[in-house]
Amino acid sequence: MNKYDVIIIGMGPSSIFCAYEMTKLNKNKKILLIEQGKRVEQRNCPIEKLGKCVKCKPYCNITSGFSGAGAFSDGKLSLYNKDDEDIYVGGNLHKYIGVEETKKLIDYTDEIYLKFGADSRLEGTQYPEEVKELKNKAKKEDLTLIDIPIRHLGTEKAHELYGKLEQYLEENGIDMMFETKVEDLIIKDGEVKGVKIIDAKNNNLKDIKEVYSDKVVIAIGRKGANWLVDMCEKHNIDTKAGVVDIGIRYELPDKVMEKVNKYMYEGKFVGRPGPFKDKVRTFCQNPSGFVSAEVYDNNLSLVNGHSYKERKSENTNLAILVSHNFTYPFNKPIEYGRNVAKNLNELGNGNIVVQRLGDIFRGKRTWEEELKNNSVVPTLKSAVPGDITFAIGYRTMTDILQFIRSLDKVVEGFANPDNLLYGPEIKFYSNQLIIDENFETSIKGLYSIGDGGGMTRGLMMASASGVQMARILND
Repeated sequence: MNKYDVIIIGMGPSSIFCAYEMTKLNKNKKILLIEQGKRVEQRNCPIEKLGKCVKCKPYCNITSGFSGAGAFSDGKLSLYNKDDEDIYVGGNLHKYIGVEETKKLIDYTDEIYLKFGADSRLEGTQYPEEVKELKNKAKKEDLTLIDIPIRHLGTEKAHELYGKLEQYLEENGIDMMFETKVEDLIIKDGEVKGVKIIDAKNNNLKDIKEVYSDKVVIAIGRKGANWLVDMCEKHNIDTKAGVVDIGIRYELPDKVMEKVNKYMYEGKFVGRPGPFKDKVRTFCQNPSGFVSAEVYDNNLSLVNGHSYKERKSENTNLAILVSHNFTYPFNKPIEYGRNVAKNLNELGNGNIVVQRLGDIFRGKRTWEEELKNNSVVPTLKSAVPGDITFAIGYRTMTDILQFIRSLDKVVEGFANPDNLLYGPEIKFYSNQLIIDENFETSIKGLYSIGDGGGMTRGLMMASASGVQMARILND
């Protein structure tokens, strides 16, 4: 029987750091990591050479593979301020282990990143008075500016760092299966017994194999949200309604964001604009960065952004996301988000749609000629000019536009009509798995960490959850 002490599904940061910590705690344990994508050194996106997304098969190299989707967007590690009484970004890990333990875990995880080559420079710590002034200015517009230290890896440097971690895990006896899909969980009498796997390239159901373990960790990231929903429905795994963030990727000149970029590198603005008072936030800010496309299940194209350490543009891009918390009787947030994405993809003939802000205010689409003459030059060359408002709902679009107007009073030029909106940007968090303080689901021996099951958001917290999972499994 091919049996392991622990099987981990996925090879994103939570999985990587779980396996890493296990090598430190007990080298005798037999650990298996399973990933549907490729090794980190084999991951590359053809869009930069071809100028368009070719929707790589069987999986997108941006969203799948060793180090996951987040590491290939920008590589930012969000830390915390030592005098903070709470954890303000990164999800809910602190609700399971407490704020102080989470801080210690972040410190420990950060040291691992530094050990493997992360930049020792911390962004957002050199200009406290200037940041305070920005926060006060934002407050007058009913916006909250969250400032925390950030360690920026950069997209290309993140590749190198995770490549070293990949090599470390192999050298320390961690088994890894790449281009392998977990077709199903093996669950008997309320206990997990292993997984059923298949070659991701062939996807021939006749070739399904079984791998066994009494401890299986789900670490699938946002890419696996649909898979996780299917597993929960099939095996009656307890969940609660999750959140789906729907919005756009916003691109504007570096000179507009100059102060925010300089003082903080990433400004996290949060508001609840009228009339709906939904939570709207900026996310994943990339100074001198590039807008990018990524492909999810069923060929859905979503927009993202990243920035390099060496290669620079003249634009800053960031996400503006609206949190959607649906109420009874509707309980399919992922399906709702997918429908928004599908409609936008159809408007763009399978591509990302881009629109000038001024055209939205004038109630018209953006045309190719207008985009060519626009003062803000789009960094995603494959984006198709069009009308985002045909597919993003009235409430969501109203939230976004009101938020932009408010932020323009804090950052002059934020609502310039030449600024660009790309759609769709959607963050799928699945229905949140119900887990206990040991991260165990309602199925005995089945655990959940990272972004996919709804615990964390972002590289640092996902990585830290992996470390904590290893310590729990070692007890």
